[in-house]
Amino acid sequence: MNKKLFTEAIAKFLAGVLYVGLLIFLPARTLNFPNGWLLMAILFIPMFGAGLVMMKKNPNLLRSRLGAKEKEKDQQDVIKLSGLMFVFGFLLAGQDFRYGWSRLPAWVPVSASVLFLLAYLLYAEVLRENAYLSRTIGVQEGQKVVDTGLYGIVRHPMYAVTLVLFISMPLILGSIPALLVFFAYPAIIVKRIRNEEQVLAKELPGYQEYMKKVKYRLIPFIW
Repeated sequence: MNKKLFTEAIAKFLAGVLYVGLLIFLPARTLNFPNGWLLMAILFIPMFGAGLVMMKKNPNLLRSRLGAKEKEKDQQDVIKLSGLMFVFGFLLAGQDFRYGWSRLPAWVPVSASVLFLLAYLLYAEVLRENAYLSRTIGVQEGQKVVDTGLYGIVRHPMYAVTLVLFISMPLILGSIPALLVFFAYPAIIVKRIRNEEQVLAKELPGYQEYMKKVKYRLIPFIW
């Protein structure tokens, strides 16, 4: 096991747990926020397991997802917008719990949690199918076009899955105001996809043919 990579992964994982926890519980002014703990559990427990699997079976994939920084300006803007969405969304959810703005029935967070976990399984399948996945836009040495499995249905299954994951989060937290903030994500991800496809079509052999073969980018029969 690569001890340096393991240490980096654990440090970033714990930092993520602390950061999200502060965003959720500080504005709520209490740790007695059951939906907050529910989201923390279904978000970070599978993430920890996935990290251990990548550490053992594909450390290069884990490394690429930990330390990469975007060079494309459009993608830097996308990251900033996504970050703002999460900050304001989680802060609103905590405030919502504190002041009781939303009164959602119990089945909504439960159903959203089930949907979230199903999307997490699809995310794991995307990682299994495509060993070239990275957090940044670019072409890796020896990279080939993946056009089977979920990639035979839409060109960007990872983004399709994150769409479900992120829209589920405010519902798990039981917050309508937070949900309205997270509705910005589809527009953000469309911006990322358009820029990513420009880069891949230019730099990855066979990608233009793949774009003709698989018509839809994100959602079958829609876009």
